[in-house]
Amino acid sequence: MNEEASKTAKTTKTAKTQRRPKSSPPPVRIFALGGLGEIGKNMYVVEYRNELIIIDAGLKFPDSRLSGIDYIIPDMSYLVANKHKIKGLFITHGHEDHIGAIPFLLRQLQIPIYGGPLTIGLVRAKLEEYRLLGQAELHVFHEDDRYVFQHLSVHFFRTTHSIPDAFGIVVDTPYGPVVHTGDFKFDFTPEDKPADLSKMASVGGEGVLALLADSTNSEREGFTPSERKVGNAILESFKQCEGRILFATFASNVHRLQQVVEAAMQCDRKIAVIGRSMEKVFTIGQELGYIRVPDGMLIDVKHIDRYEDNRVLIVCTGSQGEPNAALSRIASGAHRSVQIYPGDSVIFSSSPIPGNEQNINRSIDMLMRAGAHVIYGSIIDIHTSGHGNREDLKLMLSIIRPKYFIPIHGEYRMLLAHRSLAMQTGISEDRIFVMNVGDTLSVYRNRAKKGRSVSSGEVFISNGEMRTYEDELVEERGELAREGIVIVVMTIDAETGQILAGPDIVTRGFVYMQDARPLLRRAETTLKRNLSRQGERQEYNRSDWVRSTHRIMRRFFMKEVGRAPHIMPSILEV
Repeated sequence: MNEEASKTAKTTKTAKTQRRPKSSPPPVRIFALGGLGEIGKNMYVVEYRNELIIIDAGLKFPDSRLSGIDYIIPDMSYLVANKHKIKGLFITHGHEDHIGAIPFLLRQLQIPIYGGPLTIGLVRAKLEEYRLLGQAELHVFHEDDRYVFQHLSVHFFRTTHSIPDAFGIVVDTPYGPVVHTGDFKFDFTPEDKPADLSKMASVGGEGVLALLADSTNSEREGFTPSERKVGNAILESFKQCEGRILFATFASNVHRLQQVVEAAMQCDRKIAVIGRSMEKVFTIGQELGYIRVPDGMLIDVKHIDRYEDNRVLIVCTGSQGEPNAALSRIASGAHRSVQIYPGDSVIFSSSPIPGNEQNINRSIDMLMRAGAHVIYGSIIDIHTSGHGNREDLKLMLSIIRPKYFIPIHGEYRMLLAHRSLAMQTGISEDRIFVMNVGDTLSVYRNRAKKGRSVSSGEVFISNGEMRTYEDELVEERGELAREGIVIVVMTIDAETGQILAGPDIVTRGFVYMQDARPLLRRAETTLKRNLSRQGERQEYNRSDWVRSTHRIMRRFFMKEVGRAPHIMPSILEV
């Protein structure tokens, strides 16, 4: 080989060795910020390159250990950090576990929100309540709409649920569609528009990359019963009631409310609506045509005494025994307009949410003590779930035929049960991913693997304010709930350390003050004696006196009553 050729060969070889390998295309990332291993706070994300689609933004209610907490919502810090990628929030339907976190999302991000007509109506009312409507960009979508972005596009298919305008959401990606079912069941005699089976089949025929599907009823056999069956049961139960009827259900169960209206029409009863959320849904439902009430049928609750008992129907919130709901206040005698009389019938039309059984049973007992005849699930079937049972879920899997499957919306055992169903329909176990909140699934054209987790967790809402999880806060509120509080008020001369007034003791949730006057007087005397001795021995120091008050009072109450309440000293220095 001559010198020139050799030089050329070396140059070519060097160029080949320096050439960078072709980069592989990025994955579609799928993850949940809420809704996995739990019932509630649903929030799911599909992300590709510089685009991110959010599906739902819900809340869940706290259990008994979280005293003083109103709601729990997802940690949205990942979304805040990647706000430049967000194309929009797309909502499957209008239940609180899918829309309840929207006001708190909008406090941190300004993003467009898309939903069906009723869903956006409910979101609008919620944002008005939080005074956020002016900064919200709301879009109503319909089942044939499509939103196209640079890399992703979003379209929809109608499903059947316990609320109108429930949709499955399809996110088209470069590797194929990602399908989110929303909450669904297959009801072939629905109260509203039927599910669009042909569109589901069309989406499935395109070759679905990944399916995220509702797992709530994955442990229940068969198909979920039709809403039509419940409508008949409601009518029959109304016919058997001779006095007033109080009907309690979820305010958002619009189909059920229309069934109640129709049964009331056949039984010639007027309807009074109680409960802020129930009144709101009735108003929005009537405006959109989902609730159809004849003129003159709705009456003010203050006027129910103008009608015979057998012509009155009261529709109210409180089917879960919520302490502040209308039915709970009626049961306890605390409602200003309605009291229970012997001969009244109370109908519970809902399934207990896990953890609410005790509150529901308490309400039932109070209603019965007041003389009411109470009809609930174990007596007559006046409720059916909006979530599909095992056969519904298998039918969805068979229609969509996904390459990869992610069970969502359920406690961990429900996700595992749904995985078993998917395997029965022919999806291999290595293509099914049971994930936790914050886990990511990186999906390529022909493979999928779990990736690096994103920031996730829970945010507590207390009195409208957001707080991250704090062990000390939860422990302190638990102590207050269990042991009560003792407030110690005194006035001190800051120069001499002399007690000028007090100490006076007020208690809440610890002992009943009227019955415990001698105990509290002894406590005041003991505290004053010990603090006075302390003032004689050393100079006054506020921090020392606060610590001493804690120590003396806790020791006194443990000795006297065997309990250690939370001590809150209030010292006024003059």
